[in-house]
Formats: sequence, C-alpha cells, structure tokens
Amino acid sequence: MTLVPGLDILALARAGRYGVGAFNTNNMETTQAILETADEARSPVIVALSEGALSYGGKQLVDIVKVMGSEVTVPVSVHLDHGSSYESCLRALRHGFTSVMIDKSHEDEETNIAETRRVVAAAHAVGITVEAEIGRLGGIEEHVVVAEEEAILTKPDEAERFMARSGADYLAVAIGTSHGANKGKGRPFIDHDRIVEIAARIDHPLVMHGASGVPREIVARLNRAGGTLKDATGIHEDDVSRAVTEGIAKINTDTDLRLAFTARVREVLSAKPGEFDPRKILGPAREEMKAVIRSRMELFGSVGKA
Repeated sequence: MTLVPGLDILALARAGRYGVGAFNTNNMETTQAILETADEARSPVIVALSEGALSYGGKQLVDIVKVMGSEVTVPVSVHLDHGSSYESCLRALRHGFTSVMIDKSHEDEETNIAETRRVVAAAHAVGITVEAEIGRLGGIEEHVVVAEEEAILTKPDEAERFMARSGADYLAVAIGTSHGANKGKGRPFIDHDRIVEIAARIDHPLVMHGASGVPREIVARLNRAGGTLKDATGIHEDDVSRAVTEGIAKINTDTDLRLAFTARVREVLSAKPGEFDPRKILGPAREEMKAVIRSRMELFGSVGKA
C-alpha cells in the first residue's frame, strides 16, 4: 500500500474515537515487528523515527521503513519524531517522510508559532502533514530534557490560538505524561478534564507523548536477567483507553518496545551464554515486541480499522 500522510490516518481516528500507535523504530527488527503486527491486526500505524534514530541508521533506515511500509496492506505513515529545526524537517521531507513533527515547545509562543508555520508551508507544499507541540512534558527523550519542576501543562486557550495561527495538522499536548521509563513511583496523574476542554476548542487530532505503559512484568523480567531498571512506571491503561475517547488520536510508544527488546535479548543470552547467531538473539526480541505492539493496538482500539 502507498504510504499516506499522517492526517489521513489521524483524522479518521479522531472522528472514530480510537487511537493509532506511533511506534518508534531504530533498526530492521523493530520495523518488522511494527509493520507485521499492523498488517496482522488490520490496524493503521505510524512508524516514527527520531533524530537519534536517523543519526544511528541514516537514510538506509528510512529506506527500510519506506520499503517495508509500502509492502503491507494497511495505511502506514512514516513520521519524524521531535524534529528540532526547520532544516531537520526539510531533510525528512526529502527522505520521503509522510509526516513531520516540529518541536519548538521549549521556545516562547511567538517563536513556536513562527517556526511551525515555516515547516507547515514547506510540508503542505508537497502534501505532507505536520505535528507541533505546546506545553512541556517532563522526562528525557533524545534531545528533549525537561525537569519535572519545569513541565508545563497545555492551556486550552493557548492550544486554540496556536492551531489557528500555526496551521499545524495535529497537536501534541502536555496533560500529565512524561518521556522515558523512570517516571517515579505511583500512578501518574492524567488531566482528562484538560484533554476534553482542548478537544472542545479544536477539532484537530491530539497527540499523547510519553504514553508507554512500562509493563511491570517486562521490567521484572529485564531485572531478573541482569538489568537494573528500578522504580519504573508508565501510563495506566485506563488513562489511555479513556483519552482516545476524549480526542487523543495518536499515541506515542517507544519505551515499551525498548524494554521488550532488551528483556528478551538478556533472557536469550542468559539462558544460552554461548549463543552468537544474531538471528537467534534478535529474532525472539522481534517476537516479544510484536506481542507488545498487538497489546497496544488493542488498547488503542485500532485493531480492524484498516
């Protein structure tokens, strides 16, 4: 199937009150896990590449995603996650991405609007849609580092004003989630009233960053196999399933895949310390990620929507 712009997928999700997963990839095995699961589940999907992924895999990684994505039979969008600059977004457009994110949420409102408008003009000229962000999520992801005390929740009036002036197609909002796995103890508070109010003011698809569930059983398995990830928590499934009925259409998931991949690799090497065939090490990790992705798609309500 031909790769499609992100809005083609997300507008349907917003209208249908379900979510679509944006799953980050860094290599072939993760890409296979994402796209094979989407095809099997008949779910639309967004394959996200961060600037860190591009530094690691280069254009070759993009080509892998594009070729594999065009071979499945469900809608697929290739998305630049947390583009840090106009130039980064232009590079992604030249590489054939069908969705880009410009993240100037750390700047003042006027700068964020101006830089987003520049990206929107370039992307829309070639039929590609744009994600922007206002508010700040705590935690760490690639070049994004925000201390908890500096996290700022998105204001509904600001969201309405920003979307009207920037021309962006979908909006990442700060509603209590945070990037990464080490999010402290206890269940994070998700401000559902804020989601509802923002969604009432704008009809654009909303995006939930930092949405990984960080499954306790996978963290426990990782630690039993030699890992040292402590006090890791994620977003509760009830909060995610509720949010997709309130206007959240795109749900980012990266940490859960990393945990599943690493836990399974550690388990294989622990059980078979003499193993050196990458296929027998990475193959089980790919299957582990597929199970996580399928579970996430079921949670989002996207299974059978393609």
